[in-house]
Amino acid sequence: MSEKSYLSRLCDQELQIALQSSGAVLIEGAKWCGKTRTASNAAKSILYMQDPDNTSSYQAMADTKPSLLLKGETPRLIDEWQMAPILWDAVRFEVDKRGDAGQFILTGSAVPADNVTAHTGTGRFSRLLMRPMSLFESRESNGTVSLSDLFDGNQAVEAMSELSIEKIAFALCRGGWPASVMKNEKSALRMSKDYVEAVINHDVSRVDDVEKNPERVRLLLRSLARNVTTLASIQTIKNDIEATDISISDKTISSYLNALRRIFVVEDLPAWLPSMRSKTAIRTSSKRHFVDPSIATAVLRTNPDGLLNDFKTFGFLFESLCTRDIRVYAQVIDGDVFHYRDKSGLESDLIVRLRDGRWAAIEVKLGNKQIEEAAQNLLALKAKIDEDKMGQVSFLMVITGGQYAYRRNDGVLVVPIGCIKN
Repeated sequence: MSEKSYLSRLCDQELQIALQSSGAVLIEGAKWCGKTRTASNAAKSILYMQDPDNTSSYQAMADTKPSLLLKGETPRLIDEWQMAPILWDAVRFEVDKRGDAGQFILTGSAVPADNVTAHTGTGRFSRLLMRPMSLFESRESNGTVSLSDLFDGNQAVEAMSELSIEKIAFALCRGGWPASVMKNEKSALRMSKDYVEAVINHDVSRVDDVEKNPERVRLLLRSLARNVTTLASIQTIKNDIEATDISISDKTISSYLNALRRIFVVEDLPAWLPSMRSKTAIRTSSKRHFVDPSIATAVLRTNPDGLLNDFKTFGFLFESLCTRDIRVYAQVIDGDVFHYRDKSGLESDLIVRLRDGRWAAIEVKLGNKQIEEAAQNLLALKAKIDEDKMGQVSFLMVITGGQYAYRRNDGVLVVPIGCIKN
């Protein structure tokens, strides 16, 4: 890929700031999400641990004198460092010795076992989580509505999205994999299928060197896809898998899920636990999510036409798409994303909370018919929150698959996903 074809990422600036403040930066995230390309854009020298011509010699060097692999112009990129975990401590020691910021960038598409690194790297390493591309990064959202501006009180939104329902269905099935964004439609749609097959047959077993049954992994992924954006329990997933006459234990499901988390395939959405005006039982379970909605479409063996013929499934996966994008945007403005649901059934699909305490509640609705119900839900949630303790809500928003962004008379914002940026 040439320099000109590189689509800038929102984390580019975050990486530069991290390099200025820490001796080394660790970029983690799913395979194919663009870590190496983004890191190499900022690096002055590169060590590719997966280079087939040199892997064995690199491994031997790591075992005998790892400091030799760290020589080179800085920032030096060490790609897929977890192939030689000793490099973590070697980098930490070298950072201490040199005493300068911006020495190394490490990328990894798998989290190594807890006992691999002798030292956490606190004070030497800055961590950066990278996800697949948002619609703004893939140039499909026009970015006319900024989350940062909304938090700052600029809420007179008037905008229009060029993303039709058909284009949303395609973007969802293609996913935010940088290489697929640059390809023609047919090739682009194939990438998510190839990704899922690699996960099932190789990656999920390699992460902890524990052989996993590919058929069980496939059934687990399929169950997760069917239960995406829900609070499905381990028991629900177990029942789903066993309906196919294949038995699986709770322990196996938990082990497989942990492996999928460690290779950044699964990224569940935690519950928000705010202070309430009155006693309300809040659900504490996480919502089931993949790091990218295209994983679900690939596992379910559907495509854009399939989604357009099944609006119920499309709706769940649209929420997953919006969750991915809002997570990407929130990270840039130093925020975290949660969901809210209480015992009465009142919910908010997404809660964005910034480090300074400001927060916003978001509902996701693919079609315009559900906007009224979503707006009433958000207003009911606002009334339940103890704003003396939590602070006043910055904004309430319904994200849609529609065309127009506007502010309702009750103050609730209605914004198409094709208009949003960080």
